[in-house]
Amino acid sequence: MTSDPLAARLTRVQGPLFFPVTAYGPDGDLDLEAFRAHVTRGVDAGAAAVFACCGTGEFHALTPEEFRDCVAAAVEVTSGRVPVLAGTGYGTALAAQYARIAEEAGADGLLALPPYLVVADQTGLVRHYTHLAAATSLDVIVYQRDNAVFTPETVVELARVEKIIGLKDGLGDLDLMQRIVSAVRREVPERDFLYFNGLPTAELTALAYRGIGIILYSSAVFAFAPDIALAFHRALTTGDDKTVGRLLDGFFVPLVELRNEGRGYAVSLVKAGVRLEGLDVGEVRPPLTEPADRHTEELAALIEQGRALLEGGA
Repeated sequence: MTSDPLAARLTRVQGPLFFPVTAYGPDGDLDLEAFRAHVTRGVDAGAAAVFACCGTGEFHALTPEEFRDCVAAAVEVTSGRVPVLAGTGYGTALAAQYARIAEEAGADGLLALPPYLVVADQTGLVRHYTHLAAATSLDVIVYQRDNAVFTPETVVELARVEKIIGLKDGLGDLDLMQRIVSAVRREVPERDFLYFNGLPTAELTALAYRGIGIILYSSAVFAFAPDIALAFHRALTTGDDKTVGRLLDGFFVPLVELRNEGRGYAVSLVKAGVRLEGLDVGEVRPPLTEPADRHTEELAALIEQGRALLEGGA
């Protein structure tokens, strides 16, 4: 257990950030036993933090009661070894409600997903996230993607809010991100504001993000092949360019190409990977759909190929 601030705990991470899937049973109901096993495996494997009920965890598909139970289960099994952050989203009132549920369940922080449906202007986005930050005592990381895209000036405003500690980027505009980083550094020099590469299969762009000083990233691969994800993270942080290149060319690039074969595969393909590794976490809930059988078979072959690369056998 630690009383260190969340930002400090995330700054000194030694591994990828873990976004577990949410487990369902054959009847489609929440399977907390399988979810606990999944989170435990990830933490034992070396996850730096657990982000429960976020995009990969199908936040959109959970009832408030299921959300509470999942966050509480993640907090229980991690036992303070790593921080647990929970997703929150929808409109401002519901986002604040989910934030309070997460706080009551014991979460250490929040990942604020984009507001539901509406495309707001920058002033409206600032109002939304400022209100959300005031709803609980938890620190907030804001997720930039889809209908929540920020100007550098807006991020400066958000960085001045004490409980907003960072920005996760799921947009992939490196020009914009460099201007954001520079603006916050210039205008709010007293803040150690955090930045995260939050693109799907973030390993593919990890080198580019490191080039502008963003070293923290989420790893979907860690959910089903933590050994491959950790080997890449280790090679990246130690400057082992040969291993980085080998894993990119032989595993991560083909994985992204496979992920792009179907809508929603950033979630459903990950869940298929967890099942391939022997833990039955069920299928995705509607409106997502399961990967085609041939794509699941390709994923199994890719995992095998990735492990062969780790062993120097390919």
